[in-house]
Amino acid sequence: MTFRQLVTMELTNARKLHGPIRSRHEGYAVILEEVRELEEVVFRRKENITTAHLVEELTQVAAMAQRMAEDLNLVPADQKAE
Repeated sequence: MTFRQLVTMELTNARKLHGPIRSRHEGYAVILEEVRELEEVVFRRKENITTAHLVEELTQVAAMAQRMAEDLNLVPADQKAE
């Protein structure tokens, strides 16, 4: 599965679980939470980091950035995830 496909799946799942992002501030908070989770993985001891977990956290950051852009209508309709 490609990274893009993983992001699309994560975005779809997030939309099922949570309402839309309603403001720049809310979007920032959601993305910051995901970046902090990524930070936890990045700063672990090397032997405690799995590629799968790192990709999972990167996927979540990317999906929430996409979601913010879409929910706040910052991108044209043809640039929205499928």
